[in-house]
Amino acid sequence: MRTVRTVAELRALLLPDRRAGRRIGLVPTMGALHDGHLSLLRRAAAETEVVVLSLFVNPTQFDEASDLAAYPRDEAADAALAEHAGCTVLFAPSVHEVYPDGFCTIVTVDGPLTGTLEGAHRGAEHFQGVATVVTKLLNMVGPDVAFFGQKDAQQALVIRRLVRDLDIPARIEVCPTVREADGLARSSRNVRLHGEDRDRALALRAALRAAEDAVAGGERDAAAVRDAARAAMTPFSVDPEYLAVVDPDTLVPRTAIDGDTLVAVAARVGEVRLIDNTLIPSPR
Repeated sequence: MRTVRTVAELRALLLPDRRAGRRIGLVPTMGALHDGHLSLLRRAAAETEVVVLSLFVNPTQFDEASDLAAYPRDEAADAALAEHAGCTVLFAPSVHEVYPDGFCTIVTVDGPLTGTLEGAHRGAEHFQGVATVVTKLLNMVGPDVAFFGQKDAQQALVIRRLVRDLDIPARIEVCPTVREADGLARSSRNVRLHGEDRDRALALRAALRAAEDAVAGGERDAAAVRDAARAAMTPFSVDPEYLAVVDPDTLVPRTAIDGDTLVAVAARVGEVRLIDNTLIPSPR
């Protein structure tokens, strides 16, 4: 595995592979790698010949300075995990490399894909930050395929839209959420959960399971499904910031469960903000 820190180094390193027609995969991350990231790397290694992992804590997508400051960083540990999982190139640029002096371009995806759920609670700047940095990474690396996790379902939709709208020649592959043994979705923020808060964090998975069970039991009213999910969080003393039952492609709220449905939830557990979701197939 090679580590590079500038766009010029990255492009020079990838040029022989590109000329030889080798497929290039990209796994964008902010570091603090866990099994979810490693599953993306393994998927990339299985589908492409050259695997680039980007390691960059993007300041423009954080709406709280405290969250940015608390985000875990350990490049040496991340590099060891990445190499073991099949990473070929570790791209670890500085903030100045990504946002040089005079940088003044923002990529904005308008509409319900960014105006609801995370966008409604974290502000428009969050997805502007995501869209801008991902556009830059796609242009820097020039991958054939980029791999993202289903846990960030709204983010994946936003990225698919910008790739389509801007004619970026990369396929976006969304891979299943990886969970801990008790069902908690893997997240870099999980290391900040301690004591009772770690147990209380299971409220999100409990809500999603309740929604799944309600639909499996024949419930087709979206409001009733949402109520069942919310009730499942009560024993954990966790209130959701949002708990939404929506179309998985448009994020438009559902009134009835008459097609594939995304149930998405966000909540603060102690000082840690968590998100999770489940995709419920269309009932037969």
